[in-house]
Amino acid sequence: MIVTRSWLNEWIDLDGISTEDLAKTFNSIGLEVDSIQSYNVPKKIIFGKVLECEKHPDADKLNVCKVDIGRSIRQIVCGASNVRAGLNVVVATIGAVMPSGMVIKPVKLRGVESEGMICSATEIGLEDCQDGILELDSSIGMYKLGQEVCESPIFSDDIIEIELTANRGDCLSIRGVARDLSAAYDRPLKENRFNEDEDRQIGIGRILSLSHEKTLDVNLRYRAVDLKKLNLPFIVKLRLAQIEDKREADIESIMLYATHSSGVILRAYNYAYFCSENETIAKIELKEDENGYASIVNDANKKNNKASTIGIIQEDVSKVTYDEGTILIEASYIPPDIISKKMQESKIPSGPMYYKTSRGSEPELDHGLSFCLNLIESNSASSIFGGNIELCDSYEEAIVSVSKKEIDDIIGADIDKVRITKILQNLGFNTSKSSLDNFVISVPRYRHDIVNKQDIIEEIVRMVGIDNIPSQPFVFAEANRLEDDYFKYKKRTIFRHRAAQSGFFESLHFVFDEKKVLNSYGFETTLEDLELLNPIVNTLDTLRPTLYTGLLKAASQNVKNGYSSVKLFEIGSIFSPTREESLKMTMLFSGDTESQNLSNSGKPAKIDFAFFAQKISDIIGEFTLASYETKHSLSHTYQCAKLSINGKEIGEIFRVHPTVEKDYGLDVTYLCEVDFDKIPYALKTAKKSSKYQASFRDLSIIIPKDMSYERVKQVIDNSASDELIRFYPVDKYSDESLGDNMSFSIRFVLQSEEKTLEEEDITSSIDAILESLQRELGVGLR
Repeated sequence: MIVTRSWLNEWIDLDGISTEDLAKTFNSIGLEVDSIQSYNVPKKIIFGKVLECEKHPDADKLNVCKVDIGRSIRQIVCGASNVRAGLNVVVATIGAVMPSGMVIKPVKLRGVESEGMICSATEIGLEDCQDGILELDSSIGMYKLGQEVCESPIFSDDIIEIELTANRGDCLSIRGVARDLSAAYDRPLKENRFNEDEDRQIGIGRILSLSHEKTLDVNLRYRAVDLKKLNLPFIVKLRLAQIEDKREADIESIMLYATHSSGVILRAYNYAYFCSENETIAKIELKEDENGYASIVNDANKKNNKASTIGIIQEDVSKVTYDEGTILIEASYIPPDIISKKMQESKIPSGPMYYKTSRGSEPELDHGLSFCLNLIESNSASSIFGGNIELCDSYEEAIVSVSKKEIDDIIGADIDKVRITKILQNLGFNTSKSSLDNFVISVPRYRHDIVNKQDIIEEIVRMVGIDNIPSQPFVFAEANRLEDDYFKYKKRTIFRHRAAQSGFFESLHFVFDEKKVLNSYGFETTLEDLELLNPIVNTLDTLRPTLYTGLLKAASQNVKNGYSSVKLFEIGSIFSPTREESLKMTMLFSGDTESQNLSNSGKPAKIDFAFFAQKISDIIGEFTLASYETKHSLSHTYQCAKLSINGKEIGEIFRVHPTVEKDYGLDVTYLCEVDFDKIPYALKTAKKSSKYQASFRDLSIIIPKDMSYERVKQVIDNSASDELIRFYPVDKYSDESLGDNMSFSIRFVLQSEEKTLEEEDITSSIDAILESLQRELGVGLR
């Protein structure tokens, strides 16, 4: 962002503040100064006026001029094509040393004496703002003939380039930067209001109508001007050259200058473009185009009737190409988050104003229009139509509450309440609803970056100045540092080590994933209104709801690199459709259970469900499995189960569906994903173990083939004696003689804390279990 000292002075009084102090203030309030360029117009270069201008008798391209330099009239020979009588000019007098090093001396040009030089902009060290010699006017302020140019604030100016952060779109204008200085120096902003002439005979409503079906989240305001004899002021030409921008048409230059000054996006339209052949009323319509953008179109049924896309680009057909006639001036505002998101979704060509719009332009449209109309009226014979036509969207200012104590605690100093109020008000915040000890702050629309109390306090610190906050002694008190964060870190570290010890390699991925792929497998992705605005790439366009797809891609890459056995795990965050974050641990095992060696004759077994489940148990501890149907299509229909620990479901385990294995080029593959926060983790406690011998008993019972193990387990748990310490299935068998039944073998482990169990004790415990199985399930011994 480029500003000049004199330009800023039009919006805030900088009297008594040096440019050096100004730069220090910019840096202290977060507007980092990138460079400063100062004008140093040499001495003996003065203001003059061309009284007479005649052709040189011996040179077609030279003119002999009589120039009033205040104390005398000098004859100067000039070769500029735009020199003429009546011009106010800059004159380098005898003895002046030009920036190029040339010394001005009396000379004869083709036999005619010349006492000085009429200067162009570049000859005195300014930017090239116009062809030929400088043509001065009243826009540079008061001056006297013969006065040295370096005494004028316009010609002894400082150009300051400021580096803005992405969230400070409110400072992409002279007024916006001055607003921050207003808070820093506690000086009021100068307002630039247009004085309406109540005697204007024609109102804008007689020549213009605006129609719309919906507001499309835009604010619009239109004024009409009967343009006549517009002269582009010298100061506008100079300052546009200083910001390294210009326009071909004078009215377009006025729009650019007013936009850079006020921050309001302004456009000038060809009035006739919106009129039908036999009508004198221009009809403008706000419509949503084929890409969903808010667009201005003519309502006269013309071919290619789009005039502009709000905030992005104006079509050439609607631009003003004439010097006299009626024009329409539009001021517009569209929220930066809306226009940026729309551009990301459907990119279209953009114009030079899109940068300001996407960062956040000025929503107070009347300020920009007033500045622009004053500029036109003071530099032309134009007449301005009365009234305006506007369209406004509904908007409620964000409210942030913060107490005086919270401010002081966060800053670490007691800031006077009156000073805080002044800072906020000068920045445009409304504090009228605040109470004695609590600030209730309405955030202006142009500060879309302010969302919470920390942002408000940051604004206060910016204006107070970090160097002005007194240092506080550091108070150190030893405290228990083993808080929740430590235990979360410790738990994560332990389970990472367990996975690594079990032969798994850790894999890390972005928290973003491809929405199309996730949806194809049945996963719910982030809601549309909460979706990413600016994805890194198109294949990482949503927050991941699972870790599965990342591990599958990593496994696929490993297989392509020649690995026949792939074991991966990841501990990472996933997100629900409403962006609720949770932590998951996911393990993948694909291909061979071991490497090829002599013992397996070079043909190792493939991973199966039981082997994978044991690997998972080695990592997370004991768990139980139950039949389960996943909500996604990654899993094999008949090889999936849910994991539970202490009766709480913690995750799922399954074989990857063969079609998915084929898509990723994988061999037999198994996946398991568990809720990391639900994995038991606590301090280990030692428990007394029995010193007496354990006894083992195997029972083979006949059960229906469709009976789940879970039902059998539940009955055994309910009828087990204190001596039964664990049991687990070891075999199942079926043949034609058993019909719809099967033989199911269970191993029981019994042990007493008090004695070595005798046969009678063991038989009693087993009989109690058999009776319960017979009574509740109707099953018995084989």
